[in-house]
Amino acid sequence: MAEIVLSARHLTRRFGGLAAVDDVSVDLWRGHIHAVIGPNGAGKSTLANLLSGDLLPSSGSVLIGGQDTTGWSPERVSRAGLGRSYQKTNIFLPFSVWDNAFLGAQSREAQQPWNPLHWLQPAARSQRARERCAGALALAGLSHRHGAIAGTISHGEQRQLEIAMALATEPQVLLLDEPLAGMGAAEAHKMVELLLRLKQEHAMLLVEHDMDAVFTLADHLTVMVNGQVIASGSPADIRADPMVQAAYLGEEH
Repeated sequence: MAEIVLSARHLTRRFGGLAAVDDVSVDLWRGHIHAVIGPNGAGKSTLANLLSGDLLPSSGSVLIGGQDTTGWSPERVSRAGLGRSYQKTNIFLPFSVWDNAFLGAQSREAQQPWNPLHWLQPAARSQRARERCAGALALAGLSHRHGAIAGTISHGEQRQLEIAMALATEPQVLLLDEPLAGMGAAEAHKMVELLLRLKQEHAMLLVEHDMDAVFTLADHLTVMVNGQVIASGSPADIRADPMVQAAYLGEEH
């Protein structure tokens, strides 16, 4: 039976009198992709920020691996097993592909038992961190680009690199905010294939506007409008929901 890795209950985030996210509950299962769709301003990215600790909820709770992470800092949530990407590519452009991914891998070294000599050792000598980095780049399909400067690789490869940086932290949950944004057909196809590979070992939440990709990838969909969930179910259920069609999908779907 699939395992629930992240569970959010009754999440609400208010900005003054506006509820950007209003009483939203989601479960993320290992081996499943849960897509969140909706028009601009629906609250999708705000929801992702609440799950990752980038925003504090006005009310509600988040559990990762059964541990209550509500109100934790993003760094602490990350250490609990959550990795994410953002709408805008968030990488270090002057660094090499390897060095970008190694930063994520190195961040997990502090979890090792405290050793005063650890601080005197160059980080690049950590064999375990190097293994995490190499594994993440291989999963993301970037091993052959490890020496390239991040600012010189293609947009699609930069999005792959951002995912590799998250993978290097060995997360249980991946939150991916519009990973296909700005991609051409070939790059989007490669990203879809990557996400299908990654879902085998992760629980994933996908925020995405590319409906063809969403219906190819998603095992479960949640539709948000004005901060509220108007429908949640299988791709077939969402396609057939007249309220969703009227609010978002349109007749072509």
